[in-house]
Amino acid sequence: MRALIVEDEKRLAAALKRIFENQRIVTDVVYDGKSGVEYALCAPYDIILLDIMLPDIDGFEVVQTLRSKKVSTPVLMLTAKDSVPDKVNGLNAGADDYMTKPFATEELIARIHALTRRSGEVVISELSYADVILDLTSCDLKKDALSVHLSPKEFEVMRLLMNNPKSAVLKETLILNVWGAESGAEDNNLEAYISFLRRKLRYLNSVVTIKNLQKIGYRLSQEEG
Repeated sequence: MRALIVEDEKRLAAALKRIFENQRIVTDVVYDGKSGVEYALCAPYDIILLDIMLPDIDGFEVVQTLRSKKVSTPVLMLTAKDSVPDKVNGLNAGADDYMTKPFATEELIARIHALTRRSGEVVISELSYADVILDLTSCDLKKDALSVHLSPKEFEVMRLLMNNPKSAVLKETLILNVWGAESGAEDNNLEAYISFLRRKLRYLNSVVTIKNLQKIGYRLSQEEG
């Protein structure tokens, strides 16, 4: 299962990510509504956790935008607002369920499983770009008959890049999703893992390269003939 968390409180977002990953749910985290829309449109998710109070566009607008774009992924709104009008507005905007903070972990997981059962969970086992395949179960990167195993952090970096093949992934996004908000990880930590991945792509003799967009982030690219 794959989940997207759209939550601007970084500590809560990190805690939710840990909860999901303990349930073997592959999880992406973003901290504003515009990024939430971009991620939801670019990659197939089984569930979206969406806060209402976000720093740019609010959760109501996010879910309305997704539904207008024919994104049918179940959306669970998670917010401090407990008023009936807010719940009604969220559900009318296109959300599938609503939980109020603070919440019990067991109830959150139960609601997620109920929503994905209702929608028909889609199990995605691999991602592909150009001539390489990333196996989401074994954490192997493959090209033809060759394969190389990725460490947990290498896997997460590569997965985020392959989830967004047409755009740059910000350095901050990679660091926060792979290391966490409280880790103290910096650009040089990320650069080391980019170097590891480039080495493994060369081992596979792949046409795929990881392009450094100065002071912005990284994106996948293909070498010409």
